[in-house]
Amino acid sequence: MNILFNPKTIALIGATNRTGSVGLGLAKNLLSTSAHRKIFLVNPNHKTLFSQKVYPSILSIDSPIDLSVIAIPAKFVLQAVKESIKKKVRGMIIISAGFAESGALGVKRQRELANLVNKAKIPLVGPNCLGIIDTHSKLNASFSPTMPQTGNISLISQSGALIDSILDIGRHRFGFRRVISLGNEASNDLSDFLEFLGNDLKTKVILLYLEGVKNGTKLMKTVKKITKKKPILVLKAGRTKAGKKAVKSHTALLAGDDIVFQTACRQSGIILTETLEELMNLAKTLSWQPRIKRGSLGIITNGGGLGVLASDYCRKFKIKLAQLSPTVLQKLIKSNKINPAFSQHNPLDLIGDALAEQYELAINFWMKQKDLSGLVIILSPQIMTQAQKTAKIIVQAKKRFVQKPIITVFSGKTNVQSAIKILEENQIPNFIDPYWAILGMKYLLDF
Repeated sequence: MNILFNPKTIALIGATNRTGSVGLGLAKNLLSTSAHRKIFLVNPNHKTLFSQKVYPSILSIDSPIDLSVIAIPAKFVLQAVKESIKKKVRGMIIISAGFAESGALGVKRQRELANLVNKAKIPLVGPNCLGIIDTHSKLNASFSPTMPQTGNISLISQSGALIDSILDIGRHRFGFRRVISLGNEASNDLSDFLEFLGNDLKTKVILLYLEGVKNGTKLMKTVKKITKKKPILVLKAGRTKAGKKAVKSHTALLAGDDIVFQTACRQSGIILTETLEELMNLAKTLSWQPRIKRGSLGIITNGGGLGVLASDYCRKFKIKLAQLSPTVLQKLIKSNKINPAFSQHNPLDLIGDALAEQYELAINFWMKQKDLSGLVIILSPQIMTQAQKTAKIIVQAKKRFVQKPIITVFSGKTNVQSAIKILEENQIPNFIDPYWAILGMKYLLDF
């Protein structure tokens, strides 16, 4: 499947300059990365587009083609597929809708399509999909308006629109490795692409948005091998009666029984998320932070209330809180730089007047404690708080203690915005609510 994600030559069948069209979006995205490969435009109704020659057919191109991207009305797709096979393309993406999701005629078309590509042994994405993206090879063979920054998260989705939302949300937060819009899975299915990403060394975390599963046995067998190496996070739609009806009209898949799906996730090591926010927050944490084999968690705060909330969440998720060792306590007391009223237990409450220097002492002393596996650092923006300076201290601590995850809760917006930017630019995940920090630690421990 590597040829799908790093082709040297691409033919776009259905290129156009028509405003608001899928063909225009695809052409712009493909041509924007033309420094990395040769793009050929195909449309029998044009001689030139974007100051470039346009070919009437893929067969009229005098160069070998690695990948054909097809975005034309469904009734013309099978002919384009036959011509692509005759051209001996090595991979195919069919953007066009009008297949199994659209009724009996579409089902017939999709069956014939599958027979053609399977016989030719050509990997296929789609039909009825958004396309694919690979940030490392600089490929955007999709009509998504967003080209994400490079990262180690890969996303597979049965909804193209949800991909657009996720990429837009993550644009300034974290990067992606590969993005795959499955569409109707006429030939290559979810399991095939999962196996491919499971063997991809640049993918650290896999995100899935699912509405239905075609071959549950094959999927679970594939997933069990992958989750031994890297986490898979799933957001599953169609878990209610109303949702199942919506799924059938959207992708022609059967949503399946929710209890069965939950059980399968538990047995195979999949992390099943409940909301898009949970999917994105856990993705950020698992992408940026090291796993924890065992041990206990520390919490540092300058606000008692936020520390109490964090403690409650630790109890909820069955996370053990570390005890401050007598050695660490003595070092903090003898420093004469910590407010004498500080709490001598976990959460370690430095009191509301804590400056960056007090955070630095607490972090450095406590992180050296052997039974401490990770640290949640909470900061509430008070009038004396040094948010930016504290953020820089946390970044330096992360560089010294690389094997121990640090998640921050700089809880606020305007007064901590610049500090949060410093943290997240250095891949330290920050959350407004301690719930997400503690839940992230749970999965770092569980995995």
